[in-house]
Amino acid sequence: METTRYKRVLLKLSGEAFQGEQKDYGLDAGVLSGIALQIKNVREMGVDISVVVGGGNIFRGATGAQSGMDRA
Repeated sequence: METTRYKRVLLKLSGEAFQGEQKDYGLDAGVLSGIALQIKNVREMGVDISVVVGGGNIFRGATGAQSGMDRA
């Protein structure tokens, strides 16, 4: 096992990080797979990792708008 600088990390990902090559909004499966693999690799190094995932703009913009929710 590699020696790591940190024992625990918190990774905050904006929903836009999942967008990849998508023009307006959405999820890019390749980007999601890449992020998951990187998280797995860090975990295998013995680092405890917590992930906070955004995506509020995706929800408010698409699903919420259908329900009459103001995007703000």
